[in-house]
Amino acid sequence: MSAIDDLPPLREVIAAHELRARKSLGQNFILDLNLTAKIARQAGDLAGSDVLEIGPGPGGLTRGLLAEGARRVLAVEKDARCLPALADIAAAYRGRLEVVEGDALALDLAARLNAPVRIVANLPYNVGTELLTRWLDPPEWPPFWTSLTLMFQREVARRIVAQPGSKAYGRLAILSQWRSEPCIVMEVPPDAFTPAPKVWSSVVHLRRLDEPRFPADAATLSRLTAAAFGQRRKMLRSSLRGISPDIEGHLRASGIAPTDRAEDVPLEPFCTLARALAAERGA
Repeated sequence: MSAIDDLPPLREVIAAHELRARKSLGQNFILDLNLTAKIARQAGDLAGSDVLEIGPGPGGLTRGLLAEGARRVLAVEKDARCLPALADIAAAYRGRLEVVEGDALALDLAARLNAPVRIVANLPYNVGTELLTRWLDPPEWPPFWTSLTLMFQREVARRIVAQPGSKAYGRLAILSQWRSEPCIVMEVPPDAFTPAPKVWSSVVHLRRLDEPRFPADAATLSRLTAAAFGQRRKMLRSSLRGISPDIEGHLRASGIAPTDRAEDVPLEPFCTLARALAAERGA
């Protein structure tokens, strides 16, 4: 018996259903249910919230979320081998777990959830960053979720919370910090997983901001930062030359020295520059 519910230990579940993790699906399973419950607690009080989980695998985090009081969990699993194990959890937590088989990148999930919604997931390594950027850059803001509590490789987590002047600071930091309040809340060693990855993992909690931290046109900010960080070793007057015929004037008016490099510029001046560029284009 596990420490959080009456279902079998995860090691037994994995053996019974022959759920060997597949590298092609970015799978790494956590067997310690006390650890999965601890991860679930990083999302805050789950009572009264629907929770979206991506890639539940054999259901370790799923059980943690349910045991910690989630009103309802919508779990999206691409690997059909995991569905019987998840069905056992659904039967034990009657009416509180819905499992959808499919690719989270191809599904519109918002309509299946009732507010407030929290997204909590040990994301498959091969799609984690893409899912995060989609959740942070929807067609309309604010989005359907109130918070994201996600596990990434530690290198990716550090890019999310990075500050100007560091090598980790880039487009992911700009996007994350423009529209949310991100912080690393847990570090997870490789030996917590089966199979053990070569790197540490980190759990990042991102609290949604109802309005972006500074006003800016999203499309312009995306184009601007893509150009700036795409050639991050160059001075901005060079890397942004194709953005505007008067880029040096716009840089100075935004409080940015034309000789600065992208990694040295904080979020607010980037937003100021994006507003100026949008106004120049009549956007």
